[in-house]
Parts: sequence; structure tokens; C-alpha cells
Amino acid sequence: MQLLFFLIVYPILWLVSILPFRLLYALSDCIYVLVYYVIGYRRRIVKQNLLLAFPDKSPAERLSIEKKSYRHMCDMFLEMIKTMTISPDEMNRRFTYANLDVYLEMEDRGKSIALMCAHYASYEWVISMNSKIRFRGFAIYKQIANKYFDKLVRDIRSKFDAALITTKETRTVIQHNISNNILAVYGFASDQSPKLSKAQHWANFMGVYSPIHTGAETLAKKYDMNVIFLKVK
Repeated sequence: MQLLFFLIVYPILWLVSILPFRLLYALSDCIYVLVYYVIGYRRRIVKQNLLLAFPDKSPAERLSIEKKSYRHMCDMFLEMIKTMTISPDEMNRRFTYANLDVYLEMEDRGKSIALMCAHYASYEWVISMNSKIRFRGFAIYKQIANKYFDKLVRDIRSKFDAALITTKETRTVIQHNISNNILAVYGFASDQSPKLSKAQHWANFMGVYSPIHTGAETLAKKYDMNVIFLKVK
């Protein structure tokens, strides 16, 4: 069943990925209408969260933020698909880095690096950073249940020399690299809420007392890594 689903969906994803960017974003606008107005995907939850985060804003202001967030989500989803066929040259033209020297100075300190980022904007395109740095890059991700799509994601990332490691493999890979004197940068996107049963730290986030992922901090301390935050916009 996994293979059948993959064989049905993959050609569609590939066709979307070869669209010029102008058509890609036009398709994103159509998907936005479908997701927001027709399906109404998680609209009730989004409204509740915006009310918690912005209680002082007017209903009209929150509605504007809500619609923009859905447009952003659709753009981001299609940009992820575009990664299947985008060339390294086009990636470098569209995804640029400011203050890269700050990161490179960290490499000069001779310690591995924990790079923090969020699931926001074209965060998937951070993999293009590998062509600009000296350390080996590892992107930490949650393994996809469908093994065929999981392999597809790994193949896409490897095109930009990024090695994917699952959350369960992280400690083992870090320890292996340390044992072999391999300096590396590990990408963490840890802005989602952990399971309540595993929550060890809570903090005020946009006015809401929320559980916070602490895995990257714990690993950085244990393995003496420098930490840097990469903001994508």
C-alpha cells in the first residue's frame, strides 16, 4: 500500500516541482483558497491560538494574520516540493545568507555547532548552506512512516550534500563524529511543542505558558558544542 500511494503521488509532486516559480506561486494561491475556504483546515485551532497570542488585537487584525499564515503555509509547502528539481545555482540565487561570517567565525573556534532554526519561511532551503561552510552538515528530522517518501526526502537533501539523521540516531552520530575527530554542524528545528509526558521545561511564549523542546540545549551542553540561531525570512 505504501508503494502504491508513492507511485500515485510522486508523479504529481514531480510535475509541480518543475513549474516555473511564477506558476508555482499561482498554484499556491489556488491551494490557499481550497485549504482555507473549502476545507477549512484547522481554522478553529488557528483562531483560538491567535486569540491567545494577540488578545489586544481587533478581530479584523487577527483575521488578517490568520489569512496571511495560511498563504505562507501554502507557499512553504510548494517551495518544499520545488526542492526536488531546483538546481544548486537557482537555489543560491533565491536563498541568500546575511552575516555568514558570524557562523564561519564559530567554525574557527574548533567546536561542533548546534544550529537552531524554526519551521518558518523556506527553512527547508537551509540545506544550501552546505556549499558555503567547511563543517559536515547534518539535518535532524523525524523519520517519515512511508519508507518510499522517507527515501525521497533523503535523496533530495543529499543533492545539497546534507546528511539526514533521525531524532533517534542523533546521539549515536554525534558520538561517532567526536570519536573520529569530525567537526560538524547539526541542524535542529525544535520550535514545536514536545509531548506533555516528555516536557521538562516550560516558558511564557507569546503570552501562553508552553512546553519547550530542550533536546538541542541538552546535547550542546553534553558534547560542548557552540550554539547559533539561524533566522529565515
